[in-house]
Amino acid sequence: MDILDRSGKVVGKQSLPKGWEGEVNTALLWQAVRMYRTNRRQGTVKTKDRGEVSGGGRKPWKQKHTGRARQGSIRAPQWRGGGVVFGPTPKDYRIALSQTVRRQALSEGLKQKLEAERLRIVDRLEELEPKTKALASVLKSLSVTGGVLLVVEKHDPTLVRIARNIPGVSVRSAAELNCYDVLAAPQLVLTAGAVKALGGRAEESAS
Repeated sequence: MDILDRSGKVVGKQSLPKGWEGEVNTALLWQAVRMYRTNRRQGTVKTKDRGEVSGGGRKPWKQKHTGRARQGSIRAPQWRGGGVVFGPTPKDYRIALSQTVRRQALSEGLKQKLEAERLRIVDRLEELEPKTKALASVLKSLSVTGGVLLVVEKHDPTLVRIARNIPGVSVRSAAELNCYDVLAAPQLVLTAGAVKALGGRAEESAS
């Protein structure tokens, strides 16, 4: 692929990792997205059963000779304010995929963005002037509009700070990038260093 500089001019070529070629494995993408979305569920919903509702320790009336139905507690489920029968309880919804599968899914996501022509490579984004205007100018030169995910080789606090002032723009390092981030982003802009780092992750998963 062409490597662009900050002004949008072609300054070189970048060879892509081997895992970014071939047909997209949509089944693998589905597994990865299911994992990331499911793991976001908190599972903290909770209702109280009759043993957890306060009160109701005394029998409301004697068992026989009242003409009324027998009752053991005013916190039984049929009473107003009583406990809930078979109500929801806290649950851990987390599911797991191996590190190898997650890395393969990341490669499939990048491959999909590449086929859709929504991936650009820039020589560098680090050491920008610490102003949002500077980053906005670079994105305009790259003809990137709307939502975009910027992927750099290493975490850059300055770039993160200036990017958060632009709606729809977010920053990830190559080490923390995952398949769900890639698929959720309308467009991707990767630095040349990030491509090499991601290629190293792909080789580790293949070995």
